[in-house]
Amino acid sequence: MIDGGRIRTGGRLIGGAAAVLIGVIGCSAITDGEGVANQEEAPAFRTSVSVSASAAEVTSSAKAAERAAAETTKAIYGVCETMATSSADAVSKVNTYVSAVNGNGDPAVSKQPAVDALNNSADNVETGVTAAVTGDLGDALTAWVAAARATADSIANDASPTDFNASVMQVNSARKTALELCDSTYR
Repeated sequence: MIDGGRIRTGGRLIGGAAAVLIGVIGCSAITDGEGVANQEEAPAFRTSVSVSASAAEVTSSAKAAERAAAETTKAIYGVCETMATSSADAVSKVNTYVSAVNGNGDPAVSKQPAVDALNNSADNVETGVTAAVTGDLGDALTAWVAAARATADSIANDASPTDFNASVMQVNSARKTALELCDSTYR
């Protein structure tokens, strides 16, 4: 049978001997002097640190630019999709109204849906024209918003045929330009 007390005592003796050996073998003297940089290697070290920092900054800037480009693309595609679908609905409702005015239906029944569709499209497109949607496309979408509202007002206020036709020509032109510019973003 093994005696636990003897094992503990033996372990303490071995541990003590190891501590003495570490003290003897370890560092027992302090050297005089001052630490100085190696002047020959210092410029290479500084250059290495600078290059590393620049590379990290470039990588970070590139990733930020990629995120910004993706957000811009998402905003453009979103407002262009809104423009395409809502303007198609508005044109359909205006055509129904025009057909009714020309004797193929009841203008009173089709008037408000045309006004609402034009204003709805204008509101939704205007909301989508954010700071990310700039330049010619932003201008064209804003022109659609103005033209759609003007045509809605023309219908709501029973404009003369001449004034109504002028507003319809303007809304058609604005729609065509905006959709063409939207299509060019997908190429």
